Amino acid sequence: MNTAEQSYMGYTPYKMDPKFRVSIPTAWRPAAGEVLFLLSSKTHDMPVIKVLSQQAFNERVETVKNSDLTPAKKTAYLGSLSMLCREASVNDQGKLLVPKDLSETAGISSESEVVLAGRGLHFEVWNKENHLRALEIERNQADEDELGIL
Repeated sequence: MNTAEQSYMGYTPYKMDPKFRVSIPTAWRPAAGEVLFLLSSKTHDMPVIKVLSQQAFNERVETVKNSDLTPAKKTAYLGSLSMLCREASVNDQGKLLVPKDLSETAGISSESEVVLAGRGLHFEVWNKENHLRALEIERNQADEDELGIL
C-alpha cells in the first residue's frame, strides 16, 4: 500500500512484548523498505508516541515552512521535530520496535497493554490507562462539535 493512500482509522488493544515491540495491523503496515517516524509527543496533556508515515512527517515540515512564523522560529520548530523523531520500521513479522526510553516516556512498559489509535495520516501508541482518558475527552467533544462530525 502506498503511504500517500494510507489512512489509519479506529483503535485496538495490543500487548507490548518483552523487547518493546508491538504488532501492527496488516492494513497499517508500510510497504517493504518504507520508513516510519516515532514522535515523542503529547495529546490532551498525556504522553503518547505518534507513528508518522513519510507523508505525515513531510506535511508537518511543510506546515512549518509555509507558516507566518519568523525564520528563527521555523528553524526552531523544524529542529524540535527532527530531534523528537526517530526512524523506525516494521519487521517481517509485522512488529514495530518502540525503543525502551520512548516507551517509558509514554508510560509504556514491556509486556504491558497498549492501544494503537488511528489518526488519519499517523497512528498513536498509548498506554491503556491514558488512552481510556483520551477516549473520554474525545467522546465528550461531541457536545461541543460545531462541525457536526462527531
